[in-house]
Amino acid sequence: MSKPKIAKRSTVVQRVYQLHIQLEYLEPAIWRRLWVPDTVTLDKLDRVIQTAMGWMNTHMHAFDVSAVRYAIPDPDWPSRVETRDERVFDLRAVLADGTTEFIYTYDFGDDWRHRIHVEAALEPGAKNTRPLCVAGANACPPEDVGGPPGYSDFLQAIVDPVHPEHLHPEHLAMWEWNGGPFDPAGFDLNAVNAGMRKLRL
Repeated sequence: MSKPKIAKRSTVVQRVYQLHIQLEYLEPAIWRRLWVPDTVTLDKLDRVIQTAMGWMNTHMHAFDVSAVRYAIPDPDWPSRVETRDERVFDLRAVLADGTTEFIYTYDFGDDWRHRIHVEAALEPGAKNTRPLCVAGANACPPEDVGGPPGYSDFLQAIVDPVHPEHLHPEHLAMWEWNGGPFDPAGFDLNAVNAGMRKLRL
């Protein structure tokens, strides 16, 4: 699909939003804290979130902000909800009404809902005019694990040696499917920001 013509916007950063992103329905909490300039469009925010969380960006997604859905419209998958093109709208535009919380959903099959809270609007400076992850906790679930319920089952199977998934060679699928050990507490801030620096925004 061709990218729509985008109305000329100011590229001067006026605010840097501090966003707290947390996956819903999981404990302990899987979360990240980001600094994101207000000039970042929602399609690029998708890439920032993917990098910060640890997803592979292999599934569809959408943002729901103040009862409005933003995504890349797909004529083959019409939505019953009016969808605005996320490539046209930046954070400055969608948060202009004072919105302090919105939802980012990734993978409509697994239905990973990320609750995003706008914690602060910071003044731009030399250290924050590109997206940056400043904190976080716990590892991103594997892709295609089955959403929050599937992830809970996965954690039990991969760490419990007496779990039924470990009692027979054919039940080692969980371990092999993931490619080896999985640390649910694993989070590497340096690695996340190395990925951020590679993004073309």
